[in-house]
Amino acid sequence: MPISTLDYPLLTTFFEAEIVGRKYSFLTNKWEADEAVDRQHWGKFSSCEKFADKLTDKGFRYDCAREDNIYMRWKEHFLVPDHKVRSIAGASFAGFYYICYQRSTDTIEGFYYHKKSDW
Repeated sequence: MPISTLDYPLLTTFFEAEIVGRKYSFLTNKWEADEAVDRQHWGKFSSCEKFADKLTDKGFRYDCAREDNIYMRWKEHFLVPDHKVRSIAGASFAGFYYICYQRSTDTIEGFYYHKKSDW
């Protein structure tokens, strides 16, 4: 994803994604996100309202293959092509994104989370 800082007028970073479904649940359990943080962030997506009471239920598995919405977490890791760069003034790899991709409208909505960042 190209972004810009004072030191790097154009840079590209590497992301990994976790797709909520068979392998990953709505519970993050890392990156300083607990159950309350997960409820707060997933709750920002209106499409989660119909199963809001199950979001943090450890037994609940979302079937992303059958639904219009695909929920993901995107975690930014490092600069490309120099994977050794882990910090840049004016940019951060510390947090992650709660993402919802809606197939029918081909749109993506997301919310960033890091313990020390504002909404």
